[in-house]
Amino acid sequence: MTFTRSITALAVATSLYSAFTFNALANDTLAQKDDIETITVKSDFRQQSLQKTPTSLSILTDTDIKQRNAQHLEELIAVTPNVNFASGSQRARYYQIRGIGERSQFQEPINPSVGVIIDEVDFTGIGSVASLFDVSQAEVFRGPQGTRFGANALAGIINITTNAPTEDFEGSMQFDVGNYNSYGLGVALSGPASDAVNYRLAVNKYDSDGFIENTHLNVKDTNNRDEFTARAKLAIEASNDLTIDLSAFHFDFDNGYDVFSLDNNRNTLSDEPGFDTQKTSALAAKFTYQGLDTVTLVGLISSANSDLAYGYDEDWAYAGISDPAINPDINPDFAYWEFSSTDHYFREKSVTTAELRVLSNKGEEIFNGSTSWVAGVFYKQDNEDLSRQYTRNDNNSKNFDFTSTNERTNLAIYTQLDTKLSKRWTLVSGLRIENYHADYGNSDQFDDNINDTMIGGKLVLSHQSTEDSLWYGSINRGYKAGGHNTDGSLPEDLRSFDPEYLMNYELGYKVTLLDNNAYVRTALFYMDREDMQVNSSRVTKEGNGTSFVSYLGNATSGSNYGAEIESAWTINNSVNVYGSLGLLETEFNEFTDANQNSLTGAEQSHAPSYQFNVGINYQPTDEWLFNLSVDGKDEFYFSDTRYFDYGYDGSFATIPEEDIKSESVVLLNASVSYIQDNWQIKLWGRNLTDEEYANRGFYFDNDSRDGYTPKAHTQLSEPLVFGATLNYQF
Repeated sequence: MTFTRSITALAVATSLYSAFTFNALANDTLAQKDDIETITVKSDFRQQSLQKTPTSLSILTDTDIKQRNAQHLEELIAVTPNVNFASGSQRARYYQIRGIGERSQFQEPINPSVGVIIDEVDFTGIGSVASLFDVSQAEVFRGPQGTRFGANALAGIINITTNAPTEDFEGSMQFDVGNYNSYGLGVALSGPASDAVNYRLAVNKYDSDGFIENTHLNVKDTNNRDEFTARAKLAIEASNDLTIDLSAFHFDFDNGYDVFSLDNNRNTLSDEPGFDTQKTSALAAKFTYQGLDTVTLVGLISSANSDLAYGYDEDWAYAGISDPAINPDINPDFAYWEFSSTDHYFREKSVTTAELRVLSNKGEEIFNGSTSWVAGVFYKQDNEDLSRQYTRNDNNSKNFDFTSTNERTNLAIYTQLDTKLSKRWTLVSGLRIENYHADYGNSDQFDDNINDTMIGGKLVLSHQSTEDSLWYGSINRGYKAGGHNTDGSLPEDLRSFDPEYLMNYELGYKVTLLDNNAYVRTALFYMDREDMQVNSSRVTKEGNGTSFVSYLGNATSGSNYGAEIESAWTINNSVNVYGSLGLLETEFNEFTDANQNSLTGAEQSHAPSYQFNVGINYQPTDEWLFNLSVDGKDEFYFSDTRYFDYGYDGSFATIPEEDIKSESVVLLNASVSYIQDNWQIKLWGRNLTDEEYANRGFYFDNDSRDGYTPKAHTQLSEPLVFGATLNYQF
C-alpha cells in the first residue's frame, strides 16, 4: 500500500476518521455509562489521565496483555501505532518508533533511540527481559522525550510498571501450556507485612522449544526459550511525610539462537547453534517526602548489573556441506567451497542512576498562582566490558579475539513549567541540559573519548475545549549523543560520529464520547532529523564469502511524518470494539552510504507505511468472553543497505527491492475465556492463519551450495502459536 506524501491529505484523513467515529457513536443509544476505564499515565512528572495528557501516547494495560496472552513485550507491541521491533536476537531488544531506532548491536557501542524503563530501572539496550507477567501497564511515548527522559529517548520511550503492593492480602497463579512444547508457571503474592509495610512478590518461569527445527542435528530446541523472572516490591510508610518504594529484580534468560536458514525457512543446518542469554540483577528505591509546605521531594536510585552473551553460527551450515562425499547433491563446481565460523559476544554491563526531583505543591504555584513547576538533576553511570570471540576457517583462516571497555556518564539538569493561561488553555514548557561523556578503549589500541553537551525541551499548548475533549499542539526537541566506530579497517573520517537532534511538530485531538463509553485519540506529526545516525556497512570480500563492517555515521538530515489514531467503543454491556492506525512516511533528505551510493530521497529502514490493529470483545454472559483481533503491517526495508558489490572490481548494483524488503502482512488472533469468581481458563491463538513473514533480513552471499550467489536471507517471525492458560486468584 502507498499513500500520498501530502500532510494535508493525512490531516483530512485523520479528521474524517474522527468525525465518522463521533457521528457513529453519537447516534447509538445502547451505550452504557462509565464503561471506559480511566487510565493513568504514571511515568510523567505528575500523574494524570491518558485522555488529558497532551502527547501521542499508548498505554497497554493488563487487560491488553491477557487478551493476547502475551508473555513478552514483543508479542503485544503490534497494537500500538507506528511502533515496530527488530529481531536478529532471540527476544526483541530494540524497538523503532515512527521509523527511528536501532536494529542490532555487535562490536560497536551504540546509543539507543528508544529507551526501555521497568519500575524506574533503565533497561535501555538490554530490554530482552521485558516479560509481562504481573505487569500493570506499559506506556509507549511516541516522539522525543527530551525533558523527562533526555538521551536514549530521541524517538520515544517504553515505560513498564509492574503491579504495586496491596494493603490486603491477595495472590494469583497462572499456568500456561502451548504448542512447541511451551509451558509457563507464574505466582504472585501481595499484602501487608506490617502496619507500615506492604509487599509484593512475583515469580514466573517460561520454557519453550521454539519454532525452529535444526535438521542437521535432528533437534527442535536449538532456538529454545528458558526464561525466569523474579520481582519483589516493598511500599514503606516510614512516617506521615515519607514513603519509600523499594524494588528488586532478577532475570535469568538462557535462550538459544538459531534462526537463519540457508533455505529461508524454519529448518536450519548449523552445526554450532548460537545462544542469546541475559542474567540481570537490579535494585531501585524511590523516596517521596511531603513534609514541606511548598514542595515535594522525590529521590530515585537504581542499579542494574547484567551478564549478556550472544553468539551465532556465522556460516549457518555444517562442516562438509560442500563435500561431495557428505553431500552428494553438491554441484561439483562448488565442491569444498565452504567456510566455517562462529561469532560470540560476551558483555558485562552495569548501570547506576540517581535523580533528585523537586515538585511544587498544590496551592504553591508561582507567577500569581498560575504555574506549577518541576526541577531536577539526573545522573547516570553506564559501564560496559565486551569480549568478542570470532573464529573463521577457510583460505584466509583466522581467530579473532577482541575486547573493549566503555565508560559513559550522563549528567543533566531539567525544569518544566505548567502554566494555566486561562480556564481552558495550558502552556507546558520544558528544558533539559545534558552532558554526555564516554571513555572508550579496545584491544586494537583504539582509544577515544566523547564529550557532548546537548539541549532538549518542549513547548506544548493545550486547549481543554470541554471536559471531554482536548486539543494540543507541541514542539519537542530530542537528542542522542555521538559515538565511535571501532573497526580498524574503517577510514579515519568514519571512526566517530556526532550527536543527532530531532525536532518534532505535533497536533493532536482527544475526546471521550457517549457518557465515557468511547474515546478517539488522534495525532499528526512531522519530525525533522538533523545529523541522522544511520547504521551502514562496508562490504569486503574474505576468501569464499563476504564480510560486512557495520558502523554508524551521520547522514545529514531526514524527515518522518504521519498520523496516529486510537479508538474504542463500548457499544453495550456485551460488545466492545477497538482499533488503532498508524500512517508513516520517511525519507533521507541527503545521504550517501560508505560506498558512495546515493540514498537521497529513499525510505528509511524498519518504517512500514501503515500499521493497524482492530479487535472486538464479546461477552454474552458473565461466564464467557470472546476476543478477536487483526493486526496489519505494510512492507518495510530491513536495512539502509540498498546496493551490493557483485564482483571484485569495486562496482555496485542495486539490490532488487523484493530481496531487501519484508512483505506486508495481516495476522488474526483470538481467545475464548470461561470466567468464574476466582478463576478463569482461556484458549488462545496468535497468527491463526499461520502467515509466514520476516522481521529481519540481509542480502549477501553465504551459501556454498550455489557458489556463494548473493541472495536474500531472512529471519521469520512467530508462526501460528496457540495454547491454554489457567488463572487462579485468591
